Amino acid sequence: MTDQMTHTPETVEKTPAQAPETMAGGRIYQPLTDIVETDEGVTLMLEMPGVSAEDVDVTLEKRVLTVRGKIEGTHPEKLQLAYAEYGEGDYERAFTLSDDFDPDKIGASVSHGVLTVTLPRTAEAQPKKIAVTGS
Repeated sequence: MTDQMTHTPETVEKTPAQAPETMAGGRIYQPLTDIVETDEGVTLMLEMPGVSAEDVDVTLEKRVLTVRGKIEGTHPEKLQLAYAEYGEGDYERAFTLSDDFDPDKIGASVSHGVLTVTLPRTAEAQPKKIAVTGS
């Protein structure tokens, strides 16, 4: 099988097709996420291409951090899509947090299709350095 594909407009299917759908018929994807842990806290980096800061919603309720991103379609108006490998849709992902994080200091920013969420630890949860003395 080669990578060359021929499709008629009647047989066009989007891939991947294994994502849940919204009430409006759009897909919902779980963004790929990198998690970095430091002594100060945790940083989440979620891939959300095409989502602007205005279209991101980050909420914390009962220790569950939920991230949602809305995307507008990017298909040109007067062109008919013959084949698509890039699936478009909204993003949603949830994380259950421990009590170690300070909910008042959580921050989020979007840059180049990546949402970065910083979760600082509370002062009580941060590691403490114990001084060692010699005799």
